Amino acid sequence: MNARVTLPASVQIAFIVFTLLLSVSVCSQLTVLVRLSDGQITEELLDSDSEKDTVTVEFRQTDGTLITFLSDFKRHVKIFRALVLGEPEKGQSQYQALCFITHLDHGELIPSEAMARLRQKNPHVVRSAEERRGVEEFTMNAVLNMSRSWHLSTHIYNVCRDARDLVYTRQQDVKYWLDKGVEGSVFEVFPQSLNVTGLQSCSSTTNPWQPCACSYRLNLEWFPCQLKYCRGQGPNPYKCGIKSCSKGYRFDFCTPHKQLCLWDEDT
Repeated sequence: MNARVTLPASVQIAFIVFTLLLSVSVCSQLTVLVRLSDGQITEELLDSDSEKDTVTVEFRQTDGTLITFLSDFKRHVKIFRALVLGEPEKGQSQYQALCFITHLDHGELIPSEAMARLRQKNPHVVRSAEERRGVEEFTMNAVLNMSRSWHLSTHIYNVCRDARDLVYTRQQDVKYWLDKGVEGSVFEVFPQSLNVTGLQSCSSTTNPWQPCACSYRLNLEWFPCQLKYCRGQGPNPYKCGIKSCSKGYRFDFCTPHKQLCLWDEDT
């Protein structure tokens, strides 16, 4: 029969404190005030999970649209979701969800473990980005099978489940992921007849139920894009802060009918 070993109370307390510190370091949330491109101020939530190796940026635009940007570093996937408020007088539902999935390049933003350690001395300061990275344009010519999306990233279903059939990606990203061993059943490429470059734009389409080419634009006005390094008395530089960036995104995609792209006629 094995003897039961009881640790001293001081050791038990130290172990509990250490465990709590570990749990804090795994997940972290930070709320910052950010100035949008129209001059309005919004609260931006930065959520990092170093165990899952993800970073999420979420904020609400002036028009009420909720923007979510999730980076999955393990799977090299980034997810953009927009919850656009609907217009009932135009036959729309309460809101419309859009999701765009693209390949996450190395160095687009700081790693999740660095994000988890971010703190701000003055939470009342309104942040503006140090570097503006312009607008990146995406032609979304493929869709994801949501029932198989976990093969690509387990986070896609949780973030994009409200988008249903409006979860888009690009053929070049599909090729990248297939080369990495992702199952082909996750993706469906649009037929040539529904190629976004060959369709009439939704803004110029008069038939509200006709397939058309839609565009959606969003801006990430503030996110930590690089670590800063300083030199002290030692030979090696040390991490001493972050560099913030802003970036715009434009997504061109095919939609089954104009009713799912009514914002395009207002731009």
